[in-house]
Amino acid sequence: MRDDPPLHCVVQTTLPSEAQAAELARAIVQARLGACVQVQTIRSFYVWQERAHDEAEWLLAIKTRCVLYATLETFIRERHPYETPEIVQLPIAAGSADYLGWVDANTS
Repeated sequence: MRDDPPLHCVVQTTLPSEAQAAELARAIVQARLGACVQVQTIRSFYVWQERAHDEAEWLLAIKTRCVLYATLETFIRERHPYETPEIVQLPIAAGSADYLGWVDANTS
């Protein structure tokens, strides 16, 4: 078992349209805050302002380094259309050394 904190993570956020998701994904990679951003169509069920919602959204899975999380969160907030966007960090406990090295090389 590893005692060191993880160095890499996946940061997730959702957007209301495919175009907005693609635009944010491109911006994150161009800013080198994420080495790779995957965009998936999802269906979200949630309660917002006392109303139940059932909506299509686009999920971004951003592969990055943990040290960049705060900067990435600010970057997302500045460009996000939601009042309270989902921005969560999921630590990567283990992964391919080659892949994680590639993540390192492609993030600033």
